[in-house]
Amino acid sequence: MPKASIKCSYFKGTAFTLRERQALGIHGLLPPVVSTAPVQEERILRNLAHQSNDLDRYVQLMDLQDRNEKLFYRVLCNHLEEMMPIIYTPTVGLACQRYGFIFRRPRGLFITIHDRGHIEDMLSAWPETNVKAIVVTDGERILGLGDLGCYGMGIPVGKLALYTAIAGVEPTQCLPVVIDVGTNNQTLLDDPLYIGIRENRCNGQEYDDLVEEFMTAAVKRYGQSCLIQFEDFANHNAFRFLEKYRNRYCVFNDDIQGTASVAVAGILASLRITGGKISDNLFLFQGAGEASLGIADLLVEAMKEDGLSVDEARARINLMDRKGLITKNRKSGGVTEHKGRYAHENDDMTDLLEVIKTIQPTALIGAAAVGGVFTQQILETMASFNDSPIIFALSNPTSKAECTAEEAYKHTQGKCVFASGSPFNPVTLPDGKVLHPGQGNNSYIFPGVALGTIVFGIRHISDEIFLEAAKTCASLVTQEHLNEGRVYPPLADVREVSIKIAKQVGEYGYNHGIASLYPRPSDMESYVRQRMYSYDYEAFDPNFYDWPKTA
Repeated sequence: MPKASIKCSYFKGTAFTLRERQALGIHGLLPPVVSTAPVQEERILRNLAHQSNDLDRYVQLMDLQDRNEKLFYRVLCNHLEEMMPIIYTPTVGLACQRYGFIFRRPRGLFITIHDRGHIEDMLSAWPETNVKAIVVTDGERILGLGDLGCYGMGIPVGKLALYTAIAGVEPTQCLPVVIDVGTNNQTLLDDPLYIGIRENRCNGQEYDDLVEEFMTAAVKRYGQSCLIQFEDFANHNAFRFLEKYRNRYCVFNDDIQGTASVAVAGILASLRITGGKISDNLFLFQGAGEASLGIADLLVEAMKEDGLSVDEARARINLMDRKGLITKNRKSGGVTEHKGRYAHENDDMTDLLEVIKTIQPTALIGAAAVGGVFTQQILETMASFNDSPIIFALSNPTSKAECTAEEAYKHTQGKCVFASGSPFNPVTLPDGKVLHPGQGNNSYIFPGVALGTIVFGIRHISDEIFLEAAKTCASLVTQEHLNEGRVYPPLADVREVSIKIAKQVGEYGYNHGIASLYPRPSDMESYVRQRMYSYDYEAFDPNFYDWPKTA
């Protein structure tokens, strides 16, 4: 028997040296060749290349994370552009849909509506005590796929993997949580492989009490500084939970604030192509959900810095939902308080093309998960009255994108400034110019915000912090990137982007009295870098392992 059980955090596989193998009692249990980490990395990459599809690659990477955490993050960090579409969008959407089929090992905490009164005990069962970041979902609105119930666990797991790969947050400090209150997805309820509770969704006070108990227990267990990120809650819960908890706990909602920040970052970078100020633009949103409203609210904050009042800024933003343009006296109704901020004295219109011709926006932003809604005629119309129309097709997964990069460039004769939520391949224009469409991926923003929050002990995360993150990200787009059609830095550089954002979050925190780490570091960026997780194997130390307690 081996002398010690080895956590995946410390497991090295064939990279264990002879001395380590002998000390651990595993000599002979591994092949005799001692591999270097780069050789192990190459083995993983070759195995991934031989898989027939990205879902199989996803499963293989999850298995690697379970058995050799350091090697998993080495592969992710060194090959971010290739691995991000596998480990997160768009593949994670398919992984969530098939979570019961591909389920191997739990990588988070499952809390159900039947666990009320016991959540503190359940958190105590989690083996790590120094948790600094929790990503929690109730699975009701997973990407653009709707209610996936317990299968939504794939999202917190994926988000926190990016916390580590992109921002260097220690894996042991991360806790994925799904709050399972049932599902209204009949396909899942009928699926024999479904791993969640087989009940229709619980709503109302019982649901709210469960979330409240979770928040209270999390802070009691991990402290007031523990960051809690809400993820993929449905609109009716996302906004109210953010408002309810944002000043009581250290929380943010990535679907609202993270999406807003990355979209505004892209728009700020776009201004260097289109010219003028952000307040010179007129925005039209296809969609009026949490993503669109989050972007709109942050655009207002950005336009306020240009000198506009709140009302003047909101007047430059129009929203459409499934019933049509949001207006002050819309006959079809359905204008909630959040949507009502952007209701103007316009005629009722239900057709997107008609709205575009009437309003003549400079920027068209899609975030309603209606695939293909930006038709050839719509794109041609945007290009007819704009020298460089801003076209952002932000919905995920790829099947829900409002248009492809190729369609956007083709139907605007290469004039548009384009970004998408899902990745698209470079597009070659008729004149031979190659454009690299920007991917407005939230991973440019939320890992850096989380890193800065954790490192500097930020007590509350305001919308202004996300505006600072957007400006920081936009500032890192070079002229060379713009010439290539990019409005974001290459994804390969996203780790450096996170470091810069974390530093700026710290600067903002100290300047506004919401940082709790003292004394203030003299070199903020260096301080951030020193506290980031390293995927390099540790030197041998018996204390790393779970040695037997007997002599």
